[in-house]
Formats: sequence, C-alpha cells, structure tokens
Amino acid sequence: MTSASRSFTTPDPDDRCPCLSGETYGGCCGKYHSGRQQAPTAVALMRSRYSAFAVGNRQYLLDTWHPSTRPAVLDLDADLQWRRLDIVDTVAGGPLDTTGVVRFRAHYRAGVERGIQEETSSFTRINGNWLYVDGE
Repeated sequence: MTSASRSFTTPDPDDRCPCLSGETYGGCCGKYHSGRQQAPTAVALMRSRYSAFAVGNRQYLLDTWHPSTRPAVLDLDADLQWRRLDIVDTVAGGPLDTTGVVRFRAHYRAGVERGIQEETSSFTRINGNWLYVDGE
C-alpha cells in the first residue's frame, strides 16, 4: 500500500500558528510570511522559519537566509510533517542586538517514523532585518 503525498497549504489567519506560540497564524508567523512585518528578534525569525518549513513557504526561507550561506535551490519534502518546535536556549538576538543564537528542537514525522532535529542556529541583523546564517 502506498500513501499519497500531502501537499503544503497556507494556514487560515485564524488557525493556530505552526510554531505553537499560542497565537493565530495571522497574528504570529503569518504577518512575517506575508511581508507585513519583519521579525523583531532572532527567536521570532526562528519561529517564522520553522513555520515556513511546516507550510512549505520556500520563498520566505530563501528571503530570510543570509546571502553568504543561502543555497541556490531549496527543495522541501511535502511528506515531512513538522509537528512541534521547542526553543531550548537563546543568546542575544534581541531588538537592539546585531547577532543572536537560538538553540531549538524541531519534532517531525515522516510516514510512521518520528524524529527530532536539534540545532544551534546563528542569526545576524542587517539594516534592521534578521537573517539566518547557519546552524550546527
């Protein structure tokens, strides 16, 4: 038996945000994805990038990736379901900082398998905009 691939869908503004902040998508990551606002902190950018992976917003991911480390092509796996984001630790990355570090755990499901991606991500702010630099 084969399972059909799921497709990415943008949540309704009143749906719960995929980053699980407790806010609606429109009041949380949706405002960043739409370009209405820029993420004010490294953590907000991390949450919005996680949500972009969850909803398949490839362009937002590329737009918020530092040009020095941004891939030329970004393929997203629609069969990978991002289920939960846990912010573990942050260093700097506030509204007045120019750099920040966010350590997180992203829980996912791929078919019947479950996993966790744990990463320490580096961010920089250029001209008021936070950008993802890299992660380990």
